[in-house]
Amino acid sequence: MVLALVADRAESFTQFLTVILVFLLVLALTYLTTRFVGNYQKARSVNRNFDVIETYKITNGKYLQIVRIGEKYVVIGIGKDNVTSICELSADDIKPVPEQSVQSVEAFRSILDKAKERIGKGGKNEK
Repeated sequence: MVLALVADRAESFTQFLTVILVFLLVLALTYLTTRFVGNYQKARSVNRNFDVIETYKITNGKYLQIVRIGEKYVVIGIGKDNVTSICELSADDIKPVPEQSVQSVEAFRSILDKAKERIGKGGKNEK
């Protein structure tokens, strides 16, 4: 009886470890596939004549975009079923867009540091 109970627990534990292993394998494959597709698309868009400079959302499914086509800058309106050229801009009219990715990483890092400090303070026994 006790031997059967131990065998059932061992089998359950083995199944649990198998499920965790399969989950980690699927997670790793998903990560690698996403990285591969992202790098592939990034490599295909380098040194192209088309470049989206900035996008502004007007409503659901309607956007304004500044697009560089060769040496020209064009403002286009994008709807659900159509794309309309609105006007052409000179290079002097375009203001550089600040890099937000660096700022967001720093902001996240500061939030994470604050959370670590709170966890560290909360875990100590203060008397």
